[in-house]
Amino acid sequence: VQLQAYGGGLVQPGGSLRLSCAATGSIFRNNVMGWYRQAPGKQRELVATITSGGSTKYADSLKGRFTISRDSAPNTVYLQMNSLKPEDTAVYYCNLLVITLNYWGQGTLVTVSS
Repeated sequence: VQLQAYGGGLVQPGGSLRLSCAATGSIFRNNVMGWYRQAPGKQRELVATITSGGSTKYADSLKGRFTISRDSAPNTVYLQMNSLKPEDTAVYYCNLLVITLNYWGQGTLVTVSS
């Protein structure tokens, strides 16, 4: 299983970005895909997850600004990020959870700065 993330970059405060992550390989139908982020000097934290059935979970601090969605064929997860703030600057990692197996993408850098 491999995860490839796209869409990071530099954006001004108040702007928007959309991240994408495609999972390839032999993937069990029931799974959870998600996004995590790690800011400089901080631990990796949950951004949002979405099950294969469409149930979503968000970090409380990000509700209303970030939206996670997915396509089942292929297994692709998206993160729409609006009203970005400098504190959203981080490396964003996509994740695939299949039963107890965790797979991680390589990370994509999002920098929010004027």
